[in-house]
Order: sequence, then structure tokens, then C-alpha cells
Amino acid sequence: MLKATISQVFPRLTLFREENYRGRRFIWRGNVGLRNLERRFGDIESLRFFSPSANATLVLFSRPRFQGRFRVFRGSVNIADLDDIIAGSDPESLIISSSRLTLAQIRTIRRTGVLPPGFRTI
Repeated sequence: MLKATISQVFPRLTLFREENYRGRRFIWRGNVGLRNLERRFGDIESLRFFSPSANATLVLFSRPRFQGRFRVFRGSVNIADLDDIIAGSDPESLIISSSRLTLAQIRTIRRTGVLPPGFRTI
């Protein structure tokens, strides 16, 4: 008898429409950049980011298309309320990565709007 297995793809990001991980949710896996959160999902108020790797990276940007100020998180993180999380702003775009993105790489993404090879842009 063949044994079925389910493979996990990390990192995993769950976005929630309401604070405290409530309301409609959207799940993304792998290396992904979401260019415009509000246009695609409406208001996002909380999130859960999980990866077994401490080097996994979540980057929140204050403007769409990976522009503006940014805030970097490493490893797994849960944020119950995204209001004013980036120097008084809500996130408008984000990137999740299974590996460590350096500050230099993040600044290059912000300057060019182009993600590294192996990323999907949504």
C-alpha cells in the first residue's frame, strides 16, 4: 500500500481582515511579494507568519509596490494589530522569504520594485 504524504511549503503567511486573527483569512506560501494589499484584500488588520527557519524574512512596506518605509521581521511572528506598525503607517505591501533577505537586498527591491529570482509577485 502506498503512503500519501503532504509536503509543507514554507514560509506560510496568513493575513486576517480583523484584528486578533479574526475574520476572513488569506494564506500564502513560499517566496512571495504582495504589491498592493488593500487593492487585493481590502483592509488587513492582523497576520501570522510561520517558518521553521529563524532566517525566514517578513518585510512590511508603508506604500504599495514595496515602496516607502519598511519593517523587517525574522523567523515566525504573530501581529494581532497592524495599525501604525511602520512608523505610524499601516502596511501597504509585503514580502515573505524562506531565507534571510539582507537590508541591502530589501533596499534594492524598494529602489527597483523587482524581487530576486525565485519569488512570485502578486
